[in-house]
Amino acid sequence: MSRARKNLLEGTVTLAIGLVLWMFTGGVEVPVVTLTKAGVVLMCVGGLQVTVGAYQTVRTSVR
Repeated sequence: MSRARKNLLEGTVTLAIGLVLWMFTGGVEVPVVTLTKAGVVLMCVGGLQVTVGAYQTVRTSVR
C-alpha cells in the first residue's frame, strides 16, 4: 500500500470516528475531556491526513 493511499484511508477513518463522536456523544460526560470536542479534533486531524494523502496522490501522478 502506498503512503498516499495509507494517508487517505487513515484520514477517512479518523474523520468518520470524529464525526460520530461529535454528533452522538453530546450527553455523555467523561471526567477528563468532552467527547464532542475530541470529535472536532479528530475531524481536523482526519481532514489534514486526507488533504496530505490527496496532495501526495496528485504529486505522484503528475511526475
